[in-house]
Amino acid sequence: MNQIKATERINEAELSQGILTHEQSWHYEYRNQAYIFIGGLHKELTEADVLTVFSQYGVPVDLKLVRDRENGESRGFAYLKYEDQRSSVLAVDNLNGARIAGRRIRVDHVLYEPRDDDWEYREAVREELDKDKVVIPSERQLPSCEDDKDDRDRNEEEDELADPMGS
Repeated sequence: MNQIKATERINEAELSQGILTHEQSWHYEYRNQAYIFIGGLHKELTEADVLTVFSQYGVPVDLKLVRDRENGESRGFAYLKYEDQRSSVLAVDNLNGARIAGRRIRVDHVLYEPRDDDWEYREAVREELDKDKVVIPSERQLPSCEDDKDDRDRNEEEDELADPMGS
């Protein structure tokens, strides 16, 4: 509870001081880390429950709901990684202190590296996450920024060669 309030005070201080840029924010320290820590979870929540709640702020690409090695029961905390680091900032700012399943959760940035011995678990989570991916056929995909740039360059060259007195 104290850590939840401490994070809330830091955020309030930033707002009152008019800190609006990412570089000035306390979040900037974690700019290269897309993992967040989630604590205070109800022990009956599953990985699917956590993903459902946290996917509102971005695309999760990894989740480790820590479980007891003996009985497999949730220990009430997890590590979640987003595809885009900025999603972790949104989750920390919006879900820290939120009530989920009757419990107030703690959400914070964390420097986390998955352990090598968890590969089976991580692979199972990735398979579940992959089920949600939508594959768009190449003919229906939007052109990339590079393709747009090439088209603009080509059009500018054609414009230079065009008859200025023409239609």
